[in-house]
Amino acid sequence: MKRRTLLSAGLGAFCIAIPSIIAFILGMEESKSEENKSIKKLNLTQAQWKKKLTPAQYHILREEGTEKPFSSALNNEKRKGIYTCAGCDLPLFKSEMKYDSGTGWPSFYDTITQAVETKADFKLLIPRTEYHCARCGGHQGHVFNDGPKPTGKRYCNNGLALKFIPKT
Repeated sequence: MKRRTLLSAGLGAFCIAIPSIIAFILGMEESKSEENKSIKKLNLTQAQWKKKLTPAQYHILREEGTEKPFSSALNNEKRKGIYTCAGCDLPLFKSEMKYDSGTGWPSFYDTITQAVETKADFKLLIPRTEYHCARCGGHQGHVFNDGPKPTGKRYCNNGLALKFIPKT
C-alpha cells in the first residue's frame, strides 16, 4: 500500500510540474532562436576536435563535462581582458563582467552580445539552462538566476572551456 501511495504522489507531482517544464523548454528555444544570427559556425570533426583540444578540454567542450570546483586558475584572475572560447577563440566575456560567486567556477553576470546559445538541460532531472559557444557549440557551463545586478544572472563557466587574453 505504501509503495502505491508513493508512486501516486510522485506521478501527481510530475503531472503538476509538466506545464512549468514545457514553458521552460519553450522559453529556452525562443532565446536560442533570437540569438546568434550573425556568428559564422565552426564545424570540425570529432577527430579534429581531439587533435585541437586537451583531453580535459575535449570532455568539457565536446561531451558537456564539468571540471572540479576551485580547480581553475581563472577563478583568481583579476586583470583586465577578454575571456574567449578555448575551442575557437570567440570572445565570450569581458573582464568587467566577471565576479566571485563563491561557487568554485569562473562566474560572469553577462555575456558579449550574441556570443552564446542556450538550451534546456535535464541531466540532473531538474531543468537548468546550459550555454554553449555560438561559433563552435562548445559547452561552457550553466546560467542561473541568482547573480548580481544589473542582470541577476550567473554564468557559471568551466575554466578549461575558456582562454584569458589580458588587455595590453
